[in-house]
Amino acid sequence: MSIKKILLCVIVCFLALGAVPAVHAEESGEMKLGINDSVTNIRAVSVEYTFYVPVREFADELKLSLGGTLEDLMLSGDRGSLRILKEGKGIAGDGTEMSLTTFTHGGKLMIPLKIAMQFGYSVSYKPDQYLLRITDGSQTLDDGAFTEKFKDKLKPEGPPQPAPSPSPAAPESSKPAPNPPKTGASGKIVYLTFDDGPSATTGQLLDILDKHGAKATFFMLGPNIKRYPSQVKRMVKSEQGLGLHGITHMKSKFYASPAAALKEMNQDNADLEAVSGRSTKLIRPPYGSKPYFTKAFRDKVLGSGYRLWDWNVDSLDWKYKSASDSIYNNVVSQVNKLDKCGVNPVILMHDQKATLQVLPRILDYLHKKGYRYEIITSDLKPLNFWHDTR
Repeated sequence: MSIKKILLCVIVCFLALGAVPAVHAEESGEMKLGINDSVTNIRAVSVEYTFYVPVREFADELKLSLGGTLEDLMLSGDRGSLRILKEGKGIAGDGTEMSLTTFTHGGKLMIPLKIAMQFGYSVSYKPDQYLLRITDGSQTLDDGAFTEKFKDKLKPEGPPQPAPSPSPAAPESSKPAPNPPKTGASGKIVYLTFDDGPSATTGQLLDILDKHGAKATFFMLGPNIKRYPSQVKRMVKSEQGLGLHGITHMKSKFYASPAAALKEMNQDNADLEAVSGRSTKLIRPPYGSKPYFTKAFRDKVLGSGYRLWDWNVDSLDWKYKSASDSIYNNVVSQVNKLDKCGVNPVILMHDQKATLQVLPRILDYLHKKGYRYEIITSDLKPLNFWHDTR
């Protein structure tokens, strides 16, 4: 390769990463993003010479797992992972730290396109051809053939759009509400989870879920499984998710040692299998995994094949009990915040009588927001407070 071509490649790379001014991008405001041999519907916007893309759409197109919380997002795939922290810092899978500016635009959390490099992609930017493209080596078209094939799609339509400001997001009360998505059209997923069951009112809970076409994952206690076997069998028949919550639900016993925790989960699993003929790898320790489920516990329990799941929306139904409005408002507030940054909610509730009063309202809200219900399965990348994806 000639020196001239090498220098050209370096300039192109620096442009894409925002190291030198991307003049055309600043004028046009946004460009359609190409990925390998296709043009996506993702519109990358240029702010202060750096391109940004919506995190949810970016994750969907690259088939990356997106989880965590507003303060600590996690993107992960076969080729790498990246934590995006609220304070403007990113941490790659190998521990490398980097500066990452994020902001909200049009109700979507925007992240810098340069993070594609953390997942094995290269970036091409040719402003005179309206080309902004990332490739991972599987493409068949070079940039010239790509722009020739898609020149009608790449050229911006209408007048240039102003680029947004990456300044801190305005207070919630001052932001215009985004247009609600059409029900079922957004592809958004919500994971409902219920701890501590089954109980005497699990049948009513399942009735509500059936009425709303909803699915949930139940993290159950061994003694309750044996006490209410018919409810467990109904969960299996209606294809609800099955998880383990231990035996005693007592800190002094469950967290007595890593061996004690593993013994409880194994016994819980044995009780489940005896009643339903099913076993599971999904666990949720009592009170959640932090702070007690330390590395020693995780090494012991997860090393035996279990998968650790916490939550990113706490309904606080255990605290508010019959105060249905407080539970409802708490869930809605947290789900809305996650929705703005494209994170699927994992909602913690409890299999208790008081929760039955507010559950229909929560399900109606999620339906109107365009969510579909899925159960947690062992092939999903776990969401937990330790970011332990074993």
